[in-house]
Amino acid sequence: MGGSATLVLCSSLAFYYYVSLLGLVEIVRAQNGTTPASEVNALNSVFSQWGISANRSVTKWNISGEPCSGGAVDSTSMLDGDYNPGIKCRCDGTTCTIIELKVYAFSVVGGIPDELWSLTNLSNLNLGQNYLTGPLSSSIANLTQMQYLSLGINSLSGEVPKELGNLTNLIVLSFSSNNFSGPLPSELGKLTKLQQLYIDSSGVSGAIPSTYAALRNLQTLWGSDIELNGSIPEFIGNWSQLIDLRFQGNSFEGPIPPSFSNLTKLTSLMISDLSNGSSTSLEFLKDMTSLKTLILRNNNISGSIPSNIGDYQSLSLLFLGNNKLNGTLPTQKSSSLLNIMNISSKHPNNVFGCRDVSYNELSGSFPSWIEQASLQLNLVANNFTIESANNSVLPSGLNCLQRNFPCNRNSPIYSSFAIKCGGPQITASNQIVYESDNETLGPASYNVTSTNRWAVSNVGRFINSNNPKYQSFSSQQFTTTLDSELFQTARNSPGSLRYYGLGLENGNYNVTLQFAEIEIQNPSSWKSLGRRVFDIYIQGNLVFEDFDIKKDAGGVSYQAVEKKFTAQVSENYLEIHLFWAGKGTCCIPDQGTYGPSISAISAVPDFIPTVSNNPPSSPTSKKSKTGLIVGIVVPVSIVSFLSVLALCCFIKRRKRPGWDDDEELLGMNARPYTFSYAELKAATEDFNPANKLGEGGFGPVFKGTLNDGRVVAVKQLSVASHQGKSQFIAEIATISAVQHRNLVKLYGCCIEGDKRLLVYEYLENKSLDQALFGKTSFGYLAPEYAMRGHLTEKADVFGFGVVALEIVSGRPNSDSNLEEEKIYLLEWAWRLHENDREVELVDATLLEFDEEEVKRVIGVALLCTQTSPQLRPSMSRAVAMLSGDIEVSAVTTRPGYLTDWKFNDTTSFMTTDTPSGENKHSQFSSSSATTTADRGHSPINAAHQVEEVIGEGR
Repeated sequence: MGGSATLVLCSSLAFYYYVSLLGLVEIVRAQNGTTPASEVNALNSVFSQWGISANRSVTKWNISGEPCSGGAVDSTSMLDGDYNPGIKCRCDGTTCTIIELKVYAFSVVGGIPDELWSLTNLSNLNLGQNYLTGPLSSSIANLTQMQYLSLGINSLSGEVPKELGNLTNLIVLSFSSNNFSGPLPSELGKLTKLQQLYIDSSGVSGAIPSTYAALRNLQTLWGSDIELNGSIPEFIGNWSQLIDLRFQGNSFEGPIPPSFSNLTKLTSLMISDLSNGSSTSLEFLKDMTSLKTLILRNNNISGSIPSNIGDYQSLSLLFLGNNKLNGTLPTQKSSSLLNIMNISSKHPNNVFGCRDVSYNELSGSFPSWIEQASLQLNLVANNFTIESANNSVLPSGLNCLQRNFPCNRNSPIYSSFAIKCGGPQITASNQIVYESDNETLGPASYNVTSTNRWAVSNVGRFINSNNPKYQSFSSQQFTTTLDSELFQTARNSPGSLRYYGLGLENGNYNVTLQFAEIEIQNPSSWKSLGRRVFDIYIQGNLVFEDFDIKKDAGGVSYQAVEKKFTAQVSENYLEIHLFWAGKGTCCIPDQGTYGPSISAISAVPDFIPTVSNNPPSSPTSKKSKTGLIVGIVVPVSIVSFLSVLALCCFIKRRKRPGWDDDEELLGMNARPYTFSYAELKAATEDFNPANKLGEGGFGPVFKGTLNDGRVVAVKQLSVASHQGKSQFIAEIATISAVQHRNLVKLYGCCIEGDKRLLVYEYLENKSLDQALFGKTSFGYLAPEYAMRGHLTEKADVFGFGVVALEIVSGRPNSDSNLEEEKIYLLEWAWRLHENDREVELVDATLLEFDEEEVKRVIGVALLCTQTSPQLRPSMSRAVAMLSGDIEVSAVTTRPGYLTDWKFNDTTSFMTTDTPSGENKHSQFSSSSATTTADRGHSPINAAHQVEEVIGEGR
């Protein structure tokens, strides 16, 4: 009876709590209101078709199954809130309605569901940065409450619907960076409340409709990279609230309307590439004193630069290149002009003031204000009088870059040049040596090599980018090339990038330009929707209009693209000009992803040269040579002989084993670049433990950043390490001498006193064994490389075989924790193979597998790990055997390294302790080179070595 009473009591309490909970839910709903079923169903349908979850643990709204709850009804803004996807609701009594919807940067793929247009109370809809396709429905006209509409950075197509003109409450409208076609709808002229309009890169074309004259509240208009034609409308001068106007990469005809002088609130004005702007002068600028950014390049503007330009207190960016401006630079300086010219020394790319007046017809001497040391000024290709006094404060070589390029004019000394744009010197597989182009260039800058062989000039600043990149880097493996490292750096420009070959012998030249897209990603997400478009000129002739690297590569990134041209040199110089005409997207995947990008340039003669092609030697007076030889050589020879003899005796007595003599390094045929210890100390933040990548057998490895922006791995060799001087020299010699596309790149070394450091390229993917086994141990070397230093493609095949066995077995190549017969993976694999028990090698955690496939993989692995490289298959044949296209060749004999040597030390069998991040996908090990087949995926080097070899490192 008591038990029954207790049960009844518990049931009553449960029912009470259940009713109370329902009541609490009803109270919440009464406070917030309930979302109409039609809106809930529409939202669910849209999210379902887009594959989006509205789970409350993710969205922070949709509490208790009610969409208009939690974050949807609190006081935060959808912009500020952490709700994506997100909604905001307006509640009125017992009913709530959805008024804001955000699905931003979700890479949603597909069309816009029709159900979306039933959410008629929406006032804010943000679908930007997705991969939406198909047309924009005319049903958008239902959203008459809309104030903020963003459809930018998608792949919508068809014509822009005229029904957008019904959304007369719109304040902000963006359909930029899409694939629309056809004209701008004249109906948009009814959007008289509109303050911001973004139509750049949208695909529309034609003239700006006259109805747009009514858009007098516009503050921002971005209209670049669309085929707008005709004249720039005069009525734009009546948009008196305008702050930001951008027309670049259009097909407008000039001139710039005089009515623009009314736009006194403008802070940013960008107009370029007018087909006929010759009747335009800069007079209309006189009252635009609020300007911060002024870009009027390539418009054929004539006349002089306004003398009061220094009075524009806010002006920070001024680009007037490629016009027909004449006269002289303003002679008067003012405090505001100097502020315009100031550059932050702490952030050299963050230019607060710069000026480009290159490629005009300016002449005369320089005004005194150019002597300001922090000035960045591009005066290339004018007619200035270069005086030694004021030339000393400008980057050297400007005299070589005036019009007609006078250096070595009519007395050529060169017949070729090759440039590694944006990176260090590289010798390619065809043995062309690409000279380093690693100087830090800014918005208005140039650089001439010390030999006057070639020069580079850059103009432009990446607008709206807080981290402008005039050089880009990638550790990806590039396709369709044997020289991936040639494409891992590139020189970028937001405007005009010119390379000059100087002092060239006249004749026809074969010019090769190398490109690869390394910033815009592969499909399919919104990050792949960027378009980098620029023009290529050679010797002033347009040889490729609207060049798109990714498009030329078949729509993929990280693929080498080579363009070859023939150019005639008739005045001893060759000009290669990459020019951004405002076309292509500006901001995908990041702000500032646009403009020219090039990896390498080479020019070789299509004739038999008659010049030396060598830099001139330093001048020596021929008249004094004979006297010097007679009067100096004999006595100096005697003194030198005696000195050397004494020095040898001294060294023989005093020399001790140590670090203090560098004769081996000095005697190397290909001596690497030498860094200072101070430079590497700064790069690693004084070898901060936080930057430590790992600890090798010979010392720690640190991540660092050089002054030129390259991220590197610095191996700091311990004086007490087992790697003596000879091993250090051997490592440098081996890696410096071998040109191999899978070899980790050695940038250089440091030798100061007892300090020994190696500087390698830094790669972020760490080591394969860390990915497979959660630890870092494997360095692999093929026997021929371990014993003789021979590095071939077959060394990669050997490594592939070991990795294949590791993947099949789920264990590393050696494991001292296992029973003795299983310690060494290859030895165990052979024992099982010889007894027809290969299946026992399979990872014990695999519950099911195909035995024939296992035997196929093991058979290929055993072929790949033969001692002789000639007995190993090529990589393509190994793949064919794995895929079943050809039969696996029979392998019956153990490799010699398993039969000739006995191993007793588990630490010396194909493994050494390595830093965190090894091989080409990561870093390097305790000593010499490591190779891989694909830097982005898996290392493929292995070794089976005698103990004394392994004991010293890989």
